[in-house]
Amino acid sequence: MQWWFALLVQLLFSYLATVAFAIIINVPRKALNLAGWAGMMGWLAYWLLMEVGSGRMMANLVGAFVIGLCGIFFARYKKMPVIIFNIPGFVPLVPGAVAYQAVRATVLGDLDGALQYVSRVVMITGAIAVGFMLAQLLSEVLYKRAVLKPKK
Repeated sequence: MQWWFALLVQLLFSYLATVAFAIIINVPRKALNLAGWAGMMGWLAYWLLMEVGSGRMMANLVGAFVIGLCGIFFARYKKMPVIIFNIPGFVPLVPGAVAYQAVRATVLGDLDGALQYVSRVVMITGAIAVGFMLAQLLSEVLYKRAVLKPKK
């Protein structure tokens, strides 16, 4: 598969998945497009880092950071709460397949395998949480710097 076609497929499906989830959770209609863009940009960061051989944790952390920044920017642009853009945006990063494998291994009695999968899920969700927290922290620091800037 050509690299540009793979990129197009990744962008298209991450956008569609994000918008579909946003519709399911009743995100306001005027925020659907930007919520899709937030998810797509976060998935793009994740996918590109995975393509260059970065670890899964770093890719999730950076993807969540990008989604957090997009959510903050889009919320200020649309004058809406940040959560409207962040929650659907995180859908492409959720480790659903790994969580399924953990449950499957547990049901099949492979407790060592299940423990490995569960630890992967915990680390991925932790990386997502840290990425989101860093985006919020950066936003707060920049906002405080802009608000408390000394006047000349």
